[in-house]
Amino acid sequence: MSISDPASPRVAIVGTGGIARAHARALAQLPAVSLAACVDPVADAREAFAAEFAVPRRVPSLAELLEGGGIDVVHLCTPPSTHAPLALEALGAGVHVLCEKPSALSLSELDAIIAAERRSGARFATVFQHRFGPGGARLIELARSGRLGSVRTATCETLWDRPPAYFDPPWRGRWGTEGGGPTLGHGIHQIDLLLAALGPFTRICASARRQALPTNTEDVSAAVVEFASGAVATIISSLLSVRESSRLRIDLELASIEVEHVYGYTDADWRFTPRAGAPTDVRSAWDLPGDSPSSSHLDQFRAVYGALADGTAPAGLPVDSASARETLLLITALYQSAFTGTWVTREEADAPGPFHRALDGGGRAPWDDVKEEH
Repeated sequence: MSISDPASPRVAIVGTGGIARAHARALAQLPAVSLAACVDPVADAREAFAAEFAVPRRVPSLAELLEGGGIDVVHLCTPPSTHAPLALEALGAGVHVLCEKPSALSLSELDAIIAAERRSGARFATVFQHRFGPGGARLIELARSGRLGSVRTATCETLWDRPPAYFDPPWRGRWGTEGGGPTLGHGIHQIDLLLAALGPFTRICASARRQALPTNTEDVSAAVVEFASGAVATIISSLLSVRESSRLRIDLELASIEVEHVYGYTDADWRFTPRAGAPTDVRSAWDLPGDSPSSSHLDQFRAVYGALADGTAPAGLPVDSASARETLLLITALYQSAFTGTWVTREEADAPGPFHRALDGGGRAPWDDVKEEH
C-alpha cells in the first residue's frame, strides 16, 4: 500500500454525525491534510456536512468512494456495528483506517481486521485521544519507565449521565448494534489510558447491572483488575451519575498522579503528589507546559499523520490494532466475568468462545428475562 504523497494525504470522513464534526475541525488544523470527501447514505446530512466544511466530494457509500479512488485514509465516524465491515472494505482497497471507538464489537471482529491489515499493507488505528495530551503522555512515560517506582494501585472512573432520550437512536443500548453499555461505549477512553500506563492485566472480577435506562446493555459496571506488574485497579463505568466526572488515579511508590475532568483534560486538571522527602528528580518529574488546550482528536491526528509523513506508518499508526486489542480484551474479560459471576483470566477471555464472538456471550444478560436476538 502506498500514498501518492505521504506529506499531503487525502482523507475521507465516513458518517457525518456529531463526532464527524470533531474530526473535521481537527483536520482543518493540519494544513497538509486534505479533507477530500465525505460519505453518508442520508443525502441531506451528507450535503450539509460538505457545505459546512467545504468538502469537494460527497458520496452515499464507502463502496462508491473506493471505486472512484483518490483516497489515502478514511475516518470511520459511524455507529459501532459498522466499524468492522467498513474497515475490512477500506483495508481491502489498500486504504488506511482511523476508526472511532470501539474498534469493533468483539475480539473476533477485531482479529478479522488485523488479518486484513496483514493482507493489504494498509493500517488500522483507533481514536483514543486521551493518550496524546501532554498529561496522558507523561503519565504513560512515568508509569512505564519505573522512574517513580512500581505502580501499586489505580482507580479508573467514568461517571457520566445520560437521559432515556439519549437512547432514542435504535442502535444505542443494544448488544447487536452498540456492542455494550458504558463499559464499551464511554468508559473505554479511561480504561484505555489506564492500560497504556499499567500494561497487561492478568485477571478480573466484575459486576454489571441495568438499573434505570431503557437499554438491553448495562448502564453501570464495576470491576477489580489485577495486572502482571502486581498492581491492582478498580474500574467503574456509569451513565447514572448526576455529577459527571472522568477520573484516573495511579499510585506509585514515589508519587500519586491523578486527573479529573469530564470529556477532555487540560494541564490544570492533573494533580501530582510526590512522596514527602522525595528527591528533586522525583518532585520535578511532572513538569508540564501548564497551558495546553484540552485533550482532543487533534493531538492524536498529529501523531497519525506524522507517522504517514515520516515513513513510520508501516510499523503501525497510533493507536495501532494490537494496542487497541489490549483494551478490547480487558473489556471482553470484564463482561465475561459479569455474566458468569467468576474471576476471568486474560487467557480465558482470549480463548475462542461465545464472549470472543460477542460481549454478551450471545446469551441472556443477568438482568434480562428473555434472550435478545442478534
